[in-house]
Amino acid sequence: MERKYKILLGVAFAVCVILLIINIYIGGIAFIIFVALAMSVWIMEDSKRHPLLTASLRNEAKYIEIKNTGNASAFAIHIAIIPYDIEFDIPLLKEDENYLYAFGRMISEAKVKVSFENENKNRFTKTYLLSATGKSDDELLKPVFPLFKWKKEED
Repeated sequence: MERKYKILLGVAFAVCVILLIINIYIGGIAFIIFVALAMSVWIMEDSKRHPLLTASLRNEAKYIEIKNTGNASAFAIHIAIIPYDIEFDIPLLKEDENYLYAFGRMISEAKVKVSFENENKNRFTKTYLLSATGKSDDELLKPVFPLFKWKKEED
């Protein structure tokens, strides 16, 4: 955790203790605010510098677009398109960059497995079900970026 966040939480905790001595109810309210502030800093630190690769069909289902929507660069990207037996590697995708892979013909459905590393050499894997007919695994209520530690790839 950065030094400025530690100072902020220390000052907030000191104010909380002082208010708790003065009045227990105001101190309790300050403690609840302190816990919310601490959780916000913790979530912010946990979600910093994570790549997030997404796969989608483009241009009448003739292309697959791999896009980095995270807030860090993704390295050593390996893409496997199932059942078409297509595999390829992308060395680097920076933030908000995309890569198009052309099939040369339309595809109806595909399962895309995306494996990549972050700056700390942690390996992650995501699987996307793509369909030209409109069925997909997109969730409207899915968070924009993953929270609370990513699961590492199990070998």
